[in-house]
Amino acid sequence: MDYVKKAIQILKDGGIVIFPTDTAFGVGCRIDDEKAIRRLFTLRKRPETQATSVLVSSFQMAEKYLQPVSEDVIEKLIEPYWPGALTIVLKSKADKIPSLVRGGGENLGVRMPDHPTTLALIDGAGVSLLGPSANFHGEATPYTFEDLNKDLMSQVDFVVPGICQTREASTVIDCTRDQWKILRQGAIKLGF
Repeated sequence: MDYVKKAIQILKDGGIVIFPTDTAFGVGCRIDDEKAIRRLFTLRKRPETQATSVLVSSFQMAEKYLQPVSEDVIEKLIEPYWPGALTIVLKSKADKIPSLVRGGGENLGVRMPDHPTTLALIDGAGVSLLGPSANFHGEATPYTFEDLNKDLMSQVDFVVPGICQTREASTVIDCTRDQWKILRQGAIKLGF
């Protein structure tokens, strides 16, 4: 069975899918489907004020959702670390991002994962995917298929098996301020 093809169809139809990324298993839906987004937040028991990161398959895709990205960010972060385990928080085009995804704010955390399955899902869906870890809010991040919570698996529409190579959360850096700030030290060690 072609898991990726089936997952793409489910995502296109507004479903929620668990999938492997380079860092951990994620659970996601299309960024442009508010009903699916609301269901994903409810499913994960995630507070609505807490923004969620999104996954893209190219910088060009990221640009559709972001205010113009500075040369500094492109040269020091995107070119050396994408695709990879680096989530970059930038100012979003708020009108293009559902409020829930932004946690009601103006910023958006974006990452291009270094995993062929994840990239194929994003390309197949044709839009960015929400990419929080596949767990209930506050529970441990699943780095292997065995780590996935069976309750959560039973509530989504499809699960794509696979291996997460890094098995460490992405590093998150806030570039919306003049002085960049590391919000979470993860797989990529940055010296800012």
